[in-house]
Amino acid sequence: MIVDLPGTTIAKVSRELVTIRSEGGAVALGRVLTLVISTTSDAAEEAIRAANDASREHPMRVLVVVHESGDLTAPARLDAQIRVGGDAGASEVVVLRVAGPAGSDEEGLITGLLLPDAPVVAWWPGPEMPEVVADSPLGRIAQRRITDASAQPDPTAAIDHLAASYRPGDTDFAWTRLTLWRAVLAAALDQPPYDPIDAVEVSGAADSPSTELLAAWLRLALDIPVAVVLSDRSTGSSGIHGVRLFRSSGVIDLERNVPDVATLSQPGQPTQDVSLPRRGLRDCLAEELRRLDPDDLYGQVLTEGLAGLDRGLAVTASVTGGP
Repeated sequence: MIVDLPGTTIAKVSRELVTIRSEGGAVALGRVLTLVISTTSDAAEEAIRAANDASREHPMRVLVVVHESGDLTAPARLDAQIRVGGDAGASEVVVLRVAGPAGSDEEGLITGLLLPDAPVVAWWPGPEMPEVVADSPLGRIAQRRITDASAQPDPTAAIDHLAASYRPGDTDFAWTRLTLWRAVLAAALDQPPYDPIDAVEVSGAADSPSTELLAAWLRLALDIPVAVVLSDRSTGSSGIHGVRLFRSSGVIDLERNVPDVATLSQPGQPTQDVSLPRRGLRDCLAEELRRLDPDDLYGQVLTEGLAGLDRGLAVTASVTGGP
């Protein structure tokens, strides 16, 4: 069910939610959190679809603040839409389309619609990421704050900025997209011969912040030099291309040359095809909503691991003892 409320107020939206629950049987008792999405018109529906899918694992109320115009001199206006039932997955979705001064105070706009005594997660799915996420109007009231460096005009600069302004509770989908890569690499290192890793090379597209975060994680986990080899998107696919772990017994090579499948080569073992799909918004969002406490490992990788990377360098055989 969809209810449109053009030219409305937050008080009227709140009353309509109460009416829908009392008349239609939709209840908020099972909602475990409030997800607040700050976005623009062109990205709103994709974010809502991802939230609807994730809500089947995490029942929640979704508040979507859609900034129709950044012109604060435009007439103030609030148009709302409430979606429940089949149009909202396992959640309640409230879309707030704001224009002019109505969108200048996001915290005041959504405070009256938050679920009582429930955690708040804020998500900026597009390039509208705040200058300092934790100090933004929504960031101040959220336990977790989710951004996506890949959606920024300069993803590498964005991840460096996030490192400089990091606060506990921040996270980014560039990190969430690494979960499968980290699992495969950890499993490979859990097998004999258990020789120490001498050096690491991580390759990927120049516009892939995940490539640098993966390299930073390996540098911290293994405490060894890690080189990052970046290529222009025109010369290869986007995202992470591969990881090479050099040790005296040979090279562990994990390379993704085709979508969703990577090839794992190890000395003395047959080459394996490993499922390594690119993760969509739904999977990333659902994973981040599984924890509401700060991700300390992400914070360490972001603030400590990135600083020690060799960007744009290649590992050579003479340094590593491998090809």
